[in-house]
Amino acid sequence: MSHPTRWTPLHAHLHRILRQRQLLPSQQKVLVAVSGGQDSFCLLQLLVDLNPKWGWDLALAHGDHRWPLDSNANAQHVIHLAHQYQLPYFLRQAPTALKSEAAGRHWRYQMLTEIAEQEDYPLVVTAHTASDRAETLLYNLMRGSGTDGLQALSWRRPLSERVQLVRPLLAVTRAQTGEFCQQRQLPIWQDAMNQELAYRRNRIRLEVLPHLKTHFNPKIETALAHTAEVLQADIAFLEAEAQKLLAVAVPSYPPTLSTAESEHYLGYINRDYLQTAPIALQRRALRHFLRSTIDLSANFQQIEKVLVLVTAPNRSRTDPLRKNWVAEVVKPWIVIRVLS
Repeated sequence: MSHPTRWTPLHAHLHRILRQRQLLPSQQKVLVAVSGGQDSFCLLQLLVDLNPKWGWDLALAHGDHRWPLDSNANAQHVIHLAHQYQLPYFLRQAPTALKSEAAGRHWRYQMLTEIAEQEDYPLVVTAHTASDRAETLLYNLMRGSGTDGLQALSWRRPLSERVQLVRPLLAVTRAQTGEFCQQRQLPIWQDAMNQELAYRRNRIRLEVLPHLKTHFNPKIETALAHTAEVLQADIAFLEAEAQKLLAVAVPSYPPTLSTAESEHYLGYINRDYLQTAPIALQRRALRHFLRSTIDLSANFQQIEKVLVLVTAPNRSRTDPLRKNWVAEVVKPWIVIRVLS
């Protein structure tokens, strides 16, 4: 593959982001997830170009979803790239054809984690961009996600105890990666599935965002990515405060209650402590409480039902939250109770 003819603004931008955020420390082993498409090819070329300054030990990873029918040819394209760059590569094939977005995403992260752990790569890099961040925010907003869903992709998160996922292109748009690939004449793989409107994310990319660009904001992707970035910091603060609230509101051991029904109680949270906190923290604390007590990934309606109990009269009760489990006021507690 040809060497860069010049140091572009995108090189400088990524170099600065890596230093400021300390995403990919020098001399580290880095596994780059490569689909062969525009964004991942751009990321690969940028990392190869920057490597003389950082000294990473780079390798490629590719997952063959066995769908669409040219997925094997796509995998061979990535192998060809690895040979041209003279980099080690790891190829995995899904056990069955993965045709849904959710199934493909789940298997892809599982595959990347397994390769990284087996081959001792502490860092896995993917080419998610500001455009992906904007699409994810819109997708989750339309699904009714709370603020956690709207933060829409983070710069770094754990895949396992030993492996971190890093997304260094979150401040770069898809238009920028396309321009870079065109300038460098990179042989990107054209995935026909990216044009399939049956996939909801494709519809957001191909129909919703272009409409918003034309009629509302030509820089909508960057604006939404900035919103996600602000929300991420806000959520980190709220989460830390919610954990402090839970530490005092949830007892380490079951409290002694006079009621004969206490043997049916599964969990307890103190209303007095909840009442001293803002509603935003009450909701967040109750969501964690329900998740840890009855393994319930509570939705807005379920959390609101329990939130009412924070100031409700004694013996007030919700309808069943799951199976025959309800939340009930047993002063000063909200308890999770099994109905007999």
